[in-house]
Amino acid sequence: QVRLVESGGGSVQSGGSLRLSCAASGYTYSRYCMAWFRQAPGKEREGVAAIANSVETRYAESMKGRLTVSQDNAKNTLYLQMNSLVPEDTAMYYCAVDIDALGCTGSWSNLYLYDYWGQGTQVTVSS
Repeated sequence: QVRLVESGGGSVQSGGSLRLSCAASGYTYSRYCMAWFRQAPGKEREGVAAIANSVETRYAESMKGRLTVSQDNAKNTLYLQMNSLVPEDTAMYYCAVDIDALGCTGSWSNLYLYDYWGQGTQVTVSS
């Protein structure tokens, strides 16, 4: 059974950094597209970054340059390094996996592509 468990969220001041983790189990995850999404109160869930095969990465244009998404195949874990955080980054962050195709496509930020989701980890950035 596929399971995704996020961790690493917390409260930071503006300009700070956080590294989120997503522990995956139940499948050979590196072949599929894994993504990070976020959802702020009253807003739609939006794609932040995605990765497949450890090297194929995608980023939301609005956050490009501040994020690094990576995978550790040995640990079956997905990471999201976030730098230069601002209050607008405050949201619940979720990881998800699309097991219906190999790799990430140009539609990677479409949340309806993803089959499994974690429970989320809260990120709060104060000014």
